[in-house]
Amino acid sequence: MVQSARLTRRLDTVDEAVDRMRALAAALPERDGVAVFNRVYLAVTEAVGHRLAAGRFADPRAATTLDLRFAERYLHAVDAAAEGRRPPACWRPLFQFRRHPGVRPLQFALAGVNAHIGHDLALAVVDACRTLACEPAELEGDFERVGDLLTTLEERVREDLMPGPDLLQVADPITHLLGAWSLERARDAAWSAARALWALRRLPDVAEEFAQRLDAAVGFAGRMMLTPLPD
Repeated sequence: MVQSARLTRRLDTVDEAVDRMRALAAALPERDGVAVFNRVYLAVTEAVGHRLAAGRFADPRAATTLDLRFAERYLHAVDAAAEGRRPPACWRPLFQFRRHPGVRPLQFALAGVNAHIGHDLALAVVDACRTLACEPAELEGDFERVGDLLTTLEERVREDLMPGPDLLQVADPITHLLGAWSLERARDAAWSAARALWALRRLPDVAEEFAQRLDAAVGFAGRMMLTPLPD
């Protein structure tokens, strides 16, 4: 199981995931970079819970399992950092720069989204397939529904956290730094990575190497996204 042995805490319900994120929100300073991302992810998780309650997913058990395995990856990274352990490479830039005064809130939010979608989502699909004893293709519909919700919230993040129109000029460094990143492309890459990891499940050494390289590549992108910018 790719990296799953490192996950020490399992979630049983979406409400439990929401409670943990709300507790983080209450404990962290508002400007802390992890707090910025946590607010975004809390909104996503609450929205998934509402849609599950409304019967918006064709297979509620599969959608819940995918959502919980996904949330566990983020919360494990938070626990690792809090306990003085090294979180996955994809999350390290956010924890390293979380209090840097030259990094803007939008950078923190999207760096967290990059880590969670670019790395965690693929491994969460594999975790969910193992939990449910199913193939990735059986989760594709719920994967797309969750992805559509993430895309909507990414748009809201950009609207809420982007500088105002008077500041957002073509020459603004943040325009260049973040403009090339696309959640849709990251989702597509995550699905491809999940299918590759699943295909490699009987070759654990190769699967682990693939996951480690994915982790490192996503971490490198996150470090670039958190480049301190002038006011």
